[in-house]
Amino acid sequence: MTKLNNCSGLDMEPAIAQMLAEAKLLRQQPPYKISTLADVGESLKRFLAGASLDQPKIEGLKRMGGGASKEQFVFDLVEGNKPPQRCVLRMDPLESAVVTSREREAAILDIMQGVVPVPKPLWSDNDGRQLGRPALITDFIGGVTKPSKSTSNISGFGTAFDKATRDALGVPFIKHLAAMHSVDWRSKNLSCFQAPTADPQQAARWQLNWWTTAWQNDATEGYPLMGLAERWMRDNLPAANSEDLVFVHSDYRTGNYLYDEASCEITAILDWELIHIGDFHEDLAWAAIKSWSTVENNVLLASSLMTVDELCQRYSSATGRTVDMKTLYFYQVLGLYKCVSICLATSVNAARHAHNHQDILLSWLAAAGYAFLADLCALLENGSAAK
Repeated sequence: MTKLNNCSGLDMEPAIAQMLAEAKLLRQQPPYKISTLADVGESLKRFLAGASLDQPKIEGLKRMGGGASKEQFVFDLVEGNKPPQRCVLRMDPLESAVVTSREREAAILDIMQGVVPVPKPLWSDNDGRQLGRPALITDFIGGVTKPSKSTSNISGFGTAFDKATRDALGVPFIKHLAAMHSVDWRSKNLSCFQAPTADPQQAARWQLNWWTTAWQNDATEGYPLMGLAERWMRDNLPAANSEDLVFVHSDYRTGNYLYDEASCEITAILDWELIHIGDFHEDLAWAAIKSWSTVENNVLLASSLMTVDELCQRYSSATGRTVDMKTLYFYQVLGLYKCVSICLATSVNAARHAHNHQDILLSWLAAAGYAFLADLCALLENGSAAK
């Protein structure tokens, strides 16, 4: 792969800087041509023909719902006389709501096998040379992302649970977050990840530079609040000790896990595409963003499961780490800044250029962006970690 210059000149994880630079080059491409099921099926057959399988066949190929970032398909892989294996194909459109890497996603799914419930990565086409676009194939795991009778919106927005369900789900939610953060990234020696170890503030600076660059590259309209938030964050970068640095999921919340309604066990944690090494506070702050939380008796329930105080206390009990509320507040501000960047910049740009398979959904996210702006304004005015 040709290495591109970090056009922003900012201190940033090299792999992320590379992805952002490559994404800018796609802007001049014509509208994205959505592949037909027949096209996808033929590409899969050619790809799997070289995978040392016994007479593989593709059956029942169909599109999966959801996915503002990736085209998603489900199919049965029939190999010789073996029982069919249910598989999921996640394939990049030309531009997405977020710029991510299938190589990093496949790597972290492999690392997390046996640590937390995740799909098993089976094959990946990191540069898209074989499947037409970068893609990842995993096994299929059953479950639901919200109560079957729920009328909530996409991807966990507005999902609410009854007390018994949230009490039950809260246990594995904390357990899996703690287990994920316990993985020693230092022992993995992965070239596709870099760690922010140059100084204590680099973890926060890398994330801030990632999302300010995405905003500057993609925003079609300016909002003074975003400049104000950036200035505040640059003036208040938190420090992270070495033990604070973990594999950060970066989208760990209700809506991004599957669970069994009968047992309330989490069957799979999804959407690992934003994975990076960073400060553990980032995942805690993200889980408590208002749009995928609920408010009961004027108290916010993080990811509709528990209060923010309880989230922090239970996490500390499970990990032995102390949650610093000032650091949590920084990552709450950064999380909302990131949401605005995704919804009002990158998503709008992808839809405007017709570079995505779900232009309507990406346009809808623009409306969500204004809600995130309002929450960001309220948080900055409040000046302390949300309770």
